[in-house]
Amino acid sequence: MDRALVTLITVTAYLSICLGVGYWALRRTRSTRDFFMAGRKLGIFVTAFAVFSSTMSGFGFVGGPGLVYRMGTSSLWMVVASVIGAAILFSLVAKRVRLFAEIRECISLPDIAAVRFKSELVRALMAIVVLLGVMGYLATQILAMAVVLQDVLLDANIFPAVSLRMTVAACTAILVFYTVTGGIVASVYTDLIQGTIMLVAAVLVFATVLGTFEGGMAEMSQIVAADDREAMGPWGTLGMFGGLSWMLVFGLGLAGQPHVVTKYMMLKNVRDIRYVVPLGAFAYGVTALLWIGLGIAMRALVLQGGHGALSTPDAAAAEFLQNYAHPLLAGVVFAALLAAIMSTADGFLNIGTAAVIHDFPNALVGHSVQNELLWARVTTVGIAVVAAVFALYSGDLVALLGAFGWGTFAAAIVPVIGIGLNWKDATATAATVAIASSLVINFGVRITGAEIPYGLDVGAVSLVVSIFLFLTVSLLGTPRVLEEDVEAVMEM
Repeated sequence: MDRALVTLITVTAYLSICLGVGYWALRRTRSTRDFFMAGRKLGIFVTAFAVFSSTMSGFGFVGGPGLVYRMGTSSLWMVVASVIGAAILFSLVAKRVRLFAEIRECISLPDIAAVRFKSELVRALMAIVVLLGVMGYLATQILAMAVVLQDVLLDANIFPAVSLRMTVAACTAILVFYTVTGGIVASVYTDLIQGTIMLVAAVLVFATVLGTFEGGMAEMSQIVAADDREAMGPWGTLGMFGGLSWMLVFGLGLAGQPHVVTKYMMLKNVRDIRYVVPLGAFAYGVTALLWIGLGIAMRALVLQGGHGALSTPDAAAAEFLQNYAHPLLAGVVFAALLAAIMSTADGFLNIGTAAVIHDFPNALVGHSVQNELLWARVTTVGIAVVAAVFALYSGDLVALLGAFGWGTFAAAIVPVIGIGLNWKDATATAATVAIASSLVINFGVRITGAEIPYGLDVGAVSLVVSIFLFLTVSLLGTPRVLEEDVEAVMEM
């Protein structure tokens, strides 16, 4: 059977499984708490794989190899930082957000911020950050999913005239069904299946990578270094300051990613967090083999003349899988990639919907909307459609919102949640200033086109500024008296 057809059949079969999970989850989603928090009944393995899959996502499968192909070892500092970030997340955030979720029935990070600082303004600003970040992330996730699906269909020559619009429409329809029926329940259980496949596939793909050249990774590294010595140096072509800034924003910044942090709020037993964190970090580290191996292998193949030049660095993973991996393995990895994108998009839809129908109404009128579960499903459809339109037609707007991404989440949420839940003297005014600065810096740099010197990442700069402002304004202000249960959680 043709290898492209094998890949297509594998992808179709796996997407069918994901849709089946969505239908199954529909019967387990009876309330708003089920829709947003999976009933707060998740066990160790489901939570660990949900956290790890949300962190790796489609970025690790597509963007990671592309970065290695283009910049050499620079992006390895993201991998190192993300593993370290799991420990930081555990220390600063995981236990406390889970306890706040229980004592005050919180279903979102803006909920927790409002409880901690007794400020609806902080809740509203946090919800704005979440919604804007979600729109950017979601648009790029839908576009990435559509591009991958289009490549698979064109490669199999089943629908030779398939357009990007058609695949965007198909992907959005699948995502809407999957999310509206099962809410976050569908996402986390798909993460368990997908995460297991990612682990096995990463090891098998890395073994395939090592067999591409007789000398394995050493020979590939020598080929790349002969073309560009910096690419295989300790910091890659980005340089030391750029690498260190990535370490900061991906290490400390993990504690500010709402689609990751909220997964800990769903855990059934708070004591299980000590097992969830190392398990998730281990899974992430194993799957990073795919990130590293594919990028170096494709660059070495191109330099040796064994493969034509890539149209874009992001094509590194797809080109290797389609041309050098076993077709069944390629199909499984593509299926896992699509599932990773879909479940991550589900997570973003979930927190974006919570911002619209729960956090904004609470901040403005003091209570949630009536029939919250119904409106959650309606809002989910609306956000998905708007994101799909942005993905296709908004051009620079998608890039603008996408740039919001990881760095802005980190700069807005790490001080407020990461530090605020551990420091009793933090003030609501400081939280407001920190969130506002993250918006101004990240959007300001994007709009003006300003360049940060020394290759520093703008997210790292905004994170440092927001933390400095948060600490300074808190020290200059007068903290509010904490409520008894809030203080008890912070002392744990």
